[in-house]
Amino acid sequence: MSDLLRAPAEIKYAEELDWLESVDDGPKPFSWRLSPKMVRLFILGSERSDGLDREISQKWYGDRSFVERSIVTLASDRGLLLIGDPGTGKSWLAELLSAAISRNSTLVVQGTAGTTEDHIKYSWNVSMVISKGQSRESMIPSPIMTAMETGAIGRFEELTRSTSDVQDALISILSEKYISVPEMDSDNIVFAKPGFSVIATANSRDRGVNDLSSALKRRFNFVRIPVVTNKKSEAEIVRFRTEELLRRHQIELDVPPTLLDVLLQSFADLRASAAAAGSDDEKLESALSSAEQIGVLEDAILHSNFFGERALTARTLASSLVGSLARREPEDLAILNKYLHGVVEPRSKEEGGSWPEFLEGGRDAIATLS
Repeated sequence: MSDLLRAPAEIKYAEELDWLESVDDGPKPFSWRLSPKMVRLFILGSERSDGLDREISQKWYGDRSFVERSIVTLASDRGLLLIGDPGTGKSWLAELLSAAISRNSTLVVQGTAGTTEDHIKYSWNVSMVISKGQSRESMIPSPIMTAMETGAIGRFEELTRSTSDVQDALISILSEKYISVPEMDSDNIVFAKPGFSVIATANSRDRGVNDLSSALKRRFNFVRIPVVTNKKSEAEIVRFRTEELLRRHQIELDVPPTLLDVLLQSFADLRASAAAAGSDDEKLESALSSAEQIGVLEDAILHSNFFGERALTARTLASSLVGSLARREPEDLAILNKYLHGVVEPRSKEEGGSWPEFLEGGRDAIATLS
C-alpha cells in the first residue's frame, strides 16, 4: 500500500475483508463475496452486540438505512443511483459497496461531456483488427462490460454529466443485461453473469445539465444522501479523515478539539446563512459539505506542518477556510466578510478562546485576496 498514492478500498481493507469472509456464514446473493449483513458491518463498523472476535472500523458515516437500502437494491436486478450534494460521500459509499460485494471497486466509468457509448460498452484494438479482424481477442471491453462478464459491480460516476445518447445506451444494459456486438458474426452477445449491477452517482446541483430520462430513472432505485449537519457525526467524519491524512503523510501534529469545534461551528453558521439567503448571489458557491470541511482542515494541517510551527493555529485555519471557500470574486469574499463581522466578531468578544485569533486570520486572508 505504501507504493500507492491512493489504494482502493479492497486493497486498503484487504485484511478486514479476508477475515469477514472467513467467518461469514450468512446467505450470499449471486456471486457476492460477503452476505448483506457483513457488507453493512464492513461499511458501518462493528458493535459489541455483533459478537465478533475483533473490531471492524467504521468507514462511512451516515444513516444506516441508506446503506441497507443500497445493499438491498444491489441484491435485486435494479441499478443503484446515489444522489446528493457534492462532498456527501456518494462515491466513497459506492466504492465500499463494490469492494465488499465484488472485491473490485475499480470498474469505473467517469461521466463527462466527452464520455461516449464506447466507454460503457466496448472499443477495438485497431492494430489487432487490421491483422486478425474483429474478434473477442481484439475487443477492448469497457469497465461495465467487464463487470457484466465477471458478475461484479460496475460504477458510473457523475451520470448526469454524460450526454443523453450515453445514458440511453445504459438503459439497454440495465434492462436486457447483455450487450450486442454487431461487428462480429458469431459469439456476438456478451451476457451479464449473476451478481452484476451498476452503482451510479449523480450530483443534485447538476440538475438540468443532462437530466435523466424517465426510462432510465425506472431502472434505478434512488438513494438520496443528505449533507451531514449533525455536529457529532460531522466531527467523527472530520476526525476519521484527518487521522488518515496524518498517517499517510507521516505527520505528527496535534489538532486541538477547540479548533475542530471552531471549524464545525463556522460551517454550521455559513449553512444557516445560505439557508436564509434570498438569492444565489447571497450564498457561497461551495456546498459547505463535510468533504469541504476536511479539505479546509487538510490545507491548514499541511500548511502548519511545512510552513508553520508544526502546530495548528486558529489563524491558519481561518486563512485556509477563506482560501478554500472564496471561489467567486467579489461575491464570496463579501459573504465571508459579512460573516466575520456579523457573527465571528461578536462571538470572539463574548466567548474569547480561539475565536479572536480566528477572526484576525480571516480578516487578513480576505484583505490579501481583495
